Parts: sequence; structure tokens; C-alpha cells
Amino acid sequence: MTQPAPPAGGGARSVRVPDERAGQRLDNFLLGQLKGAPRSLVYKLVRSGQVRVNGGRAKAERRLEAGDEVRIPPVRIESPQDGDRSPPKGLLAALDAAIVFEDTRLLAINKPSGIASHGGSGVAFGVIETLRALRPRDSLELVHRLDRDTSGLMVLAKKRSALSELQRLLREDHGSGIEKRYLALLVGRLPDGAMRVDAPLHVGLRQGGERHVQVSASGKPSVSHFRVLERRGGQSFCEIRIETGRTHQIRVHAQHIGHPVAGDDKYGDTAANKRLREQAGLKRLFLHASALEFALDGGKTPYSLSAPLPPELLEVLARLR
Repeated sequence: MTQPAPPAGGGARSVRVPDERAGQRLDNFLLGQLKGAPRSLVYKLVRSGQVRVNGGRAKAERRLEAGDEVRIPPVRIESPQDGDRSPPKGLLAALDAAIVFEDTRLLAINKPSGIASHGGSGVAFGVIETLRALRPRDSLELVHRLDRDTSGLMVLAKKRSALSELQRLLREDHGSGIEKRYLALLVGRLPDGAMRVDAPLHVGLRQGGERHVQVSASGKPSVSHFRVLERRGGQSFCEIRIETGRTHQIRVHAQHIGHPVAGDDKYGDTAANKRLREQAGLKRLFLHASALEFALDGGKTPYSLSAPLPPELLEVLARLR
């Protein structure tokens, strides 16, 4: 089992952040330093204060600067003979088949619903761990994340320069550097035309540590644009463009306007979900990241990536005709 090493004998080390790692999140930097350590352990080390940045405590999401001194405590990583650390063959095959784009800098997949972006509490292997096992010679890093139940486009960087530029684009005000579009089935009849939802979101924790997001004046600015593509069985099949990428943004904004995402067990309509399960076979969240558009090299190299709706969602739409 992976765990902090015993305190006897010390062994903590200090690592200076190199120029090419400037802008990287602390948790991702630590994962690169502690090869084989699960993300849950990294978070535990940070929360407990065993990891220090320039002598002080820091949060996992802190962006590091070149020259920062990171204290890394001793960690004992289980060896391969201590247990099988490889992702299941079925998961490896599923993500290998899910690759929709690749070049020398980026790799994009059409992530299936039910697979987490990364391992953590109760999750042994996510997208990043599985793809690293598939591509051991590539230096893969997540550019962004998707909720476990959301399917669709996920982009990983194969080069540090691409990761840094994409993260900078994601941090731009209102996400102007990257256009992100989703497809979703919303419960009920959303009004015709485009609808702009500007509602700040606050992320809180419920008992047990579960994240729960709600609209709150004290939250972070969050903007989504909803547009009905067609009506299906009294529901609204929509395209959603988001300017910001907050946790559970589309799901909470959809709930806020009275038309929750179909199949959403957390923010949705329980009765409508039951009805859609029985009538149309909807057994998952009907939310899919369908397209990403951005440009690298200072705007000189455009990318336009897309991922088709998975068969199980196409079948739901067909049954709702």
C-alpha cells in the first residue's frame, strides 16, 4: 500500500520548480515527483501540511512559479510485486478505442461516461492513469477534467509547452481562449432561442466530503449559453456553450433555470429521471462534451476537435421521437 514513510530517519527533500513547470498546479507537480503515488495520497500530504511551498502551507490547486521551493515528505511507494497496479484490460482497451485525435503535442479522447478523470477516493484508475499505462513513453498531463458521469472530449498534453499554453487560455477571463460546447437533454420545454445564464456558483462540502454546488452571490462568476436544437418527447435537446468552467456548472445552471439535465441524480428531477429511464432507457447523465476550439502558438495553429454522441444517448433520442 502507498503511504507516507515512517518519520524516523527524516528523508524529506526540497525541489526547486524549474522554468518549464511554472504555472503547474501543486498537486500535478507532486504527482510527477512521486511516481506511482495515488492522487488521494497527494491530497492527504498537502492537507496535513507535510508539503510546503517556500516554507509555508499551500493548497493543492496553487499555481507554482519558477524558483519556488517545494518540500516533499518521504513517501514509500509499493513495488509492483506488492500488488497489481495495472489498469484492467477492459479499461485499457476502452480508452485506446476512445482516442479521437493525436499529434505531437496533444491527445484527445471521447471519454465514456462512468470513468473518472483521475484516480482518487474509491477510484483506482482514471483517464490519466490508464492512458499513462497505455503510453508509458509519453509524458501525459490532463489539460482539463470532466465529471465522472459526463462523456465527451478530454484533452491531454504530451508536451509541457502545450500544457502551459492551454492552461493559460483556460485561465483567460470568461474562457475566451477556448470555446467549449456540450450537448444535453434538458427536462421540459426550454424557451425557443438562445438563453444566457449568468449565475455565480459556490462549491461547498456536504457531510462526508461530497461536493455540492449552488448558485450564490458569494460564488465565482459563471456564464452558460443554452440553445434548443430540437424537441424530443416533450424534452429539450440543447447545445450549451460555456464561458467559464466551474465545477458542475452546466448541471447547476440547468437546475437554476428549472430545466435540469436528464438523468442527473444529484441536481435533477427524480420523477422525470424515473420516467425517462422507463420510457427511453436513459440510465446515465445526458451530458456530453461535444466540441473544443482553440489555437496554440499564440493563435497561429488552430484546433477544432469534436466527439460524437455515444450510442446509448443516440438510442435515447431515437426512442423519444
